[in-house]
Amino acid sequence: MIAMLSASQLADRLARDAEAVCRHYLSAGHRAGNYWIVGDVANSKGKSLYVHLSGPRAGRWTDAATSQYGDLLDLVRETCGLVDFRDVADEVRRFLSLPHPASSRRGDAHTDPPVDRPAGERARRLFRMTKPLGRSLADSYLRQRGILRAAQHQALRFHPSCFYRDLVTGRTLSYPALIAAVTDPSGAITGVHRTWLDPGGDGKAKVNDPRRALGGLLGNAVRFRFPGNAPVPVIVAGEGLESILSLAHVMPGMPMAATLTANHLSAFRLPHGCQRLYIAADADAAGRHGIEGLSRRAQALGILPLVLTPELGDFNEDLRRLGPDRLTGHLRAQLAPEDAQAFLPT
Repeated sequence: MIAMLSASQLADRLARDAEAVCRHYLSAGHRAGNYWIVGDVANSKGKSLYVHLSGPRAGRWTDAATSQYGDLLDLVRETCGLVDFRDVADEVRRFLSLPHPASSRRGDAHTDPPVDRPAGERARRLFRMTKPLGRSLADSYLRQRGILRAAQHQALRFHPSCFYRDLVTGRTLSYPALIAAVTDPSGAITGVHRTWLDPGGDGKAKVNDPRRALGGLLGNAVRFRFPGNAPVPVIVAGEGLESILSLAHVMPGMPMAATLTANHLSAFRLPHGCQRLYIAADADAAGRHGIEGLSRRAQALGILPLVLTPELGDFNEDLRRLGPDRLTGHLRAQLAPEDAQAFLPT
């Protein structure tokens, strides 16, 4: 019956030898005292993600840059880019050399080698499982947020039953989800962002953390209206997906990028040919940190950074509560005259 372990039991088994798990799945990292230190769940070099190796929190990990956290079962899921819990459990059994339920009945002791996929491939695997956004629950969700033309953006897709694991209870569930592709400057998918949705259409799913990212975010973003490999002289960059989509709703021709977190906003790689950078602000301290970091980098590259501020908490709140006309007027006063003329309706 050992092959029938529950999710929490599998996580406990992994935690018994947390360092071995880290050395296998996060080989780019290193041990520092009671922690394993690495860049992120994509096994990048760095020191943002740390895993407790012993004690009562053995196996628990946190990524300070993305605010992701979880146990070693979540770590296996993220590093391998797995979606279904069955695939996660199979991968853990292979690592722990536990028999598979089917093979144990046959007496077959064969185990497959561990899955080791590049971060881009893992993200593309999930994105390939999605459907067009139009007329989906995700499209309806965004329309409720005042974002009416989201289906025009190729970076946005819909997954009708996306795997979700509750980090508190260990339960594995599935919810419909809005999926956004995170891409590098060449347009290659390096990660995905998931927003789990309530199946009945009542906003986001009623879970502790309905938004999570997977894959390589550092320097990259969810991009809208980027002109391929052509120079991008003017761009808007910001954190939140819905905040940037709200700006795209009233400035449909402006290239925009959602970096998803304040730390990733600070590290965003600016496009070739950029001359003016508008940074979409949110009303929080972490957002100010990201704005300051990106502004310094832009200035060092000879790019003029300008901050766009909402009237309320963020631009989606402005769009929903104040309406598109007032949001347009508020932006017109903040844009350079030539940009207001080019990108805002007259």
